[in-house]
Amino acid sequence: MDEITFQRKMQELMSRIQAMPEASDEPSNDVNEIGERRNRIKASVAELQESLDYLRLSVKYLVFDLEATRRENSYLRRMLEQSSRDAQRQIEDEEPNEDFGDEERFD
Repeated sequence: MDEITFQRKMQELMSRIQAMPEASDEPSNDVNEIGERRNRIKASVAELQESLDYLRLSVKYLVFDLEATRRENSYLRRMLEQSSRDAQRQIEDEEPNEDFGDEERFD
């Protein structure tokens, strides 16, 4: 279910809750039960909405953290590759050239 569909369903649910009959001042048990049930449903919907908001925020944070970690990994890999290339060049520069030594002996 995508975000738009979810929001539409949530609005439908909220409108249905609003359309429920209000509890009257009559001492009838049925009316009192309906009022209590309506209040519990409203409280549940409010808690659900709060939980969903928290979940959205958490997911956004996790996506941000994942992207930052990927950027950092990429940066560190480039640094490691550059360091390896520099070390390889240094090793190649330090190796003696064997061809020059052999030519001097034959002259």
